[in-house]
Amino acid sequence: MKQENPIINIAVIAHVDAGKSTLVDAFLNQSHVFRDNQKVVDCVMDSNDLERERGITIYSKNCSVMHDGIKINIVDTPGHADFSSEVERILKTVDTVILLVDASEGPMPQTRFVLNKSLEQGLRPILFINKIDKKDQRAEEVVDEVFDLFVELHANDEQLDFPILYGIAKEGIAKYEMDDDSTDLTPLFDTIIKHVGVQEDLSLEPLQMQISSLAYDDYIGRLGIGRISSGTIHEGDQLEVAKRDGSFEKVKVNQVFVYKGLSRVPVKAAPAGDIAVVSGIADISIGETIGEVDQVQPMEMIEIEKPTLSMNFFVNTSPFAGQEGDFITTRHLKARLEKELEVNVGLEVEPLPDTTEGFKVSGRGELHLSILIENMRREGYELAVSKPEVIFRTDESGHKTEPIEEVVANVPDEYSGTVIAKLNQRKGMMTQMNSEEGWTDMTFEVPTRGLLGYQSEFINDTHGEGTLVRRFDHFERYKGDIPGRQNGVLVSGVNGETMAYSLFNLSDRGTLLVDPGTKVYEGMIIGINNRSDDMVVNPIKNKKLTNTRASGSDEALKLIDPKVFSLEEALEFIEDDELVEVTPQHIRLRKKILSELDRRRARRGGGNQ
Repeated sequence: MKQENPIINIAVIAHVDAGKSTLVDAFLNQSHVFRDNQKVVDCVMDSNDLERERGITIYSKNCSVMHDGIKINIVDTPGHADFSSEVERILKTVDTVILLVDASEGPMPQTRFVLNKSLEQGLRPILFINKIDKKDQRAEEVVDEVFDLFVELHANDEQLDFPILYGIAKEGIAKYEMDDDSTDLTPLFDTIIKHVGVQEDLSLEPLQMQISSLAYDDYIGRLGIGRISSGTIHEGDQLEVAKRDGSFEKVKVNQVFVYKGLSRVPVKAAPAGDIAVVSGIADISIGETIGEVDQVQPMEMIEIEKPTLSMNFFVNTSPFAGQEGDFITTRHLKARLEKELEVNVGLEVEPLPDTTEGFKVSGRGELHLSILIENMRREGYELAVSKPEVIFRTDESGHKTEPIEEVVANVPDEYSGTVIAKLNQRKGMMTQMNSEEGWTDMTFEVPTRGLLGYQSEFINDTHGEGTLVRRFDHFERYKGDIPGRQNGVLVSGVNGETMAYSLFNLSDRGTLLVDPGTKVYEGMIIGINNRSDDMVVNPIKNKKLTNTRASGSDEALKLIDPKVFSLEEALEFIEDDELVEVTPQHIRLRKKILSELDRRRARRGGGNQ
């Protein structure tokens, strides 16, 4: 099968919020993918509800556009560090990358990571300086900073000779020079085609296709997604797979799909150079190579990064269990986690050894795991989740090692001292500091353990003005004990409905987490204590009525609005003896052992509370 159209595969890579998804929108709009009367939302590639709400790309996705008779497959990759393994795999399927950098922010921590991975793959990036319409844009300086970054990452001479374009992704404009009068993306399209060149047609060679991504369809099962390096794959082909364990397995391909615009469309055959989706291979996995029977040439295996953080997922056992969710049993929990494993290769799930009602779930970071929990609660699941725990490893010398993250903090000068002190307490080590125009940029290396629970503290310490960006960097020798949460909690000692009178009296003792009229149960956490110990309280007690009323004694009680935790904040806040109860409508904090009497017994016996 000869190719109908030449094919070029590109990925858009950048730091979070640099405008990747917005640029892909512009590609699609200017390639007439949408009908004239079709309503199009912003960031159309971010199709998942959570992606839209948070304004981040979580799952890499493919689409294609046509330009001057050439098919361009575009991959929109995640920018957040927790999904970095997705970025690495995608880079193996593309001919070049568009490196997006904000014209005012310049290169950020994740820019460095994705660029480094691209250079390691031998790709020659195209630099796109975005948001040149910002008042504080400094495009020329940013180009110099990016060039320095290329040099620092040991780019070769060919990679250092990168094309530079300037633009405004949200308006669909790309320019060769800042003062060009271009009004569309034509300069970018032309640069891609010139930079990559027309690829040699290898469609008639023996088949070689490596799986770089997985998807799941309720009707046709697991789907393998990857680039066809050579040959052509047909619907119904009898083929062979070089497996991750070194073995070979004969398989039959049921259906073949390619991308057309935003759609995945079935085709009879897909040629070399295209990104294809195949069904019918039930246990296909990342990195495995599909080829002709007895002719498979296995490609270099794609390494899947190991998890750095784990949480325990339990069946919800609170008194409110089953009131909101449709899926509440261990069987439901097990089935949902097994389904997630079909596509989420960075995840590991194993049964807990001392209970039949829970699983240890390990992932690449807090966001990676909290996205899974958030998706589950929206699907109607109820569960209880434990405090995140760092996964330790042992090095070749037998020493205990732990994950270390690179942390970049940008704060007003007056708060820098507080941030430095707090991160020092958390075993952080500063590697870089720069102060300019009232703002301080600091780079630290901090154990992941030390960052659990720090995000909300950082926001408070910098009065909401600071930004904190972190990414996994490497494993290092265990750094020793790190102080935990400084405050205890207010724990309800009764079941019932909270009363304004009780909450008003408790408000002096700490920060409340509930409103009047909230249903509570014994063992539920209803506030943060001002002191370091836990306090059992009665939040349902009402004022006793008397026959005599003094003037002004019944005025309405004024309560400060309670603190509301997001899922990530709740997971960061809890201690080892606490759980986050997650239901479709509520996020509650609770003690693992609900009864105060049982908690005392556990303390005396030295058990986990």
